[in-house]
Amino acid sequence: MLVMFLVLLWVYRWRNPRCKGKLPPGSMGLPLLGETLQFFSPNTSMDISPFIKDRMKRYGPVFKTNLVGRPVIVSTDPELNHFVFQQEGRLFQSWYPDTFTEIFGKQNVGSMHGFMYKYLKSLVLKLFGTESLKETLIHEVESSAWRSLHSWSQFSSIELKEATATMIFDLTAKKLISYESSNSSENLRESFMAFILGLISFPIDIPGTAYHKCLQGRKKAMEMLKSMLIKRRNNNSDTKQCGDFFDFVIEELKKERTVLTETIALDLMFVLLFASFETTSLALTLAVKFLHDHPRALEELKDEHEKIIRKREDLSSGITWQEYKSMNFTFQIINETVRLANIVPGIFRKALKDIQVNGYTIPAGWGVMVCPPAVHLNPEMYKDPLTFNPWRWKNKSELCGGTKSFMAFGGGMRFCVGTEFTKLQMAVFLHCLVTKYRWRTIKGGNIVRTPGLRFPDGYHIKLHKRE
Repeated sequence: MLVMFLVLLWVYRWRNPRCKGKLPPGSMGLPLLGETLQFFSPNTSMDISPFIKDRMKRYGPVFKTNLVGRPVIVSTDPELNHFVFQQEGRLFQSWYPDTFTEIFGKQNVGSMHGFMYKYLKSLVLKLFGTESLKETLIHEVESSAWRSLHSWSQFSSIELKEATATMIFDLTAKKLISYESSNSSENLRESFMAFILGLISFPIDIPGTAYHKCLQGRKKAMEMLKSMLIKRRNNNSDTKQCGDFFDFVIEELKKERTVLTETIALDLMFVLLFASFETTSLALTLAVKFLHDHPRALEELKDEHEKIIRKREDLSSGITWQEYKSMNFTFQIINETVRLANIVPGIFRKALKDIQVNGYTIPAGWGVMVCPPAVHLNPEMYKDPLTFNPWRWKNKSELCGGTKSFMAFGGGMRFCVGTEFTKLQMAVFLHCLVTKYRWRTIKGGNIVRTPGLRFPDGYHIKLHKRE
């Protein structure tokens, strides 16, 4: 009887957590599991996931739940989301569930706060900041796009998500660590692919599960990165610098009172490699599919880029920074694509103290999940939110940054440092694609969210050189 009483008491306390105030409505789900299974349930729609949508109807825009064993407040309220972002470092701090920390590393940039986060951000901007984009990256991105498109046009079909991911990974890995797959005995990208397949999966670390494969992929990739860094550090004093991110890292590690450690540097490298190619390749694939399905948008995009070429004194010259910044309709396409893509299903923070909002209490130590899809697909903010309509972005300030109604690239002090690089890659690729090529869909293009975005059957297209 005593055991039964203790079990019932434990279950009761799980479902009714203590709070110095009034918790938002919601359910904590099953003991230990919480509502994790429902959260990871597949969704084949562009719409808000059933997990979020059902609870919004039942509880309102802010509700409590439990994910992978941690109590979480989910916010679909634009005002609360904005408040959370603006109060980082005071009332909230960046946080992700323990499973994410295992995957990305305990000292990854997302887990850093205050000075250390700003320091790492400044390091990244040395390579991916505006000056670097203007002087070198815009030309390198264009060259990579032309080479890739020419190569792909030789095949009867290509799977676009895989092809663009390879293109972007090759470029980014070269800029970060001077890695070239053709000159390496080990395939670094294969380790990342194993990692990606289990990134947003149910966190059971048992051989055979996607999560286990994810951790093994991370382990192998980290071993390769560490080996490269050690080799470069040993050779650095006698060899010419490569002009990549490793150079910045090695210079920082040499300093007497540096705050950078090898572990932090490797975790940062890992996150940058992943973030740079996986999210951008998903967005590019979706953009191409949207353009194929919406001929009017494709024609206007072609017109914009053909006008850019016609204005050049030298028709064979590459894209200039001024031309890139003039691609207004292209940016509208990009914004509409990432609004609908919702590649990041949740942005996590943690309450540093008990916080009173809208008559409820967010307890200290609880996670807060800001939910971008619930904002991006809110009919009160976007008319016909599930419709691809790039014209809705005409003359909108959101093209320059995050707002209460647009957070595809985050918000607050953690607004994505790679946003401009991502937009540059997408814009330049679309320029090369629509000015010299046309394409037709062979098969695929369907999506599934678990809760991250995937193309389970790929998106296979045939490229043709325009006459």
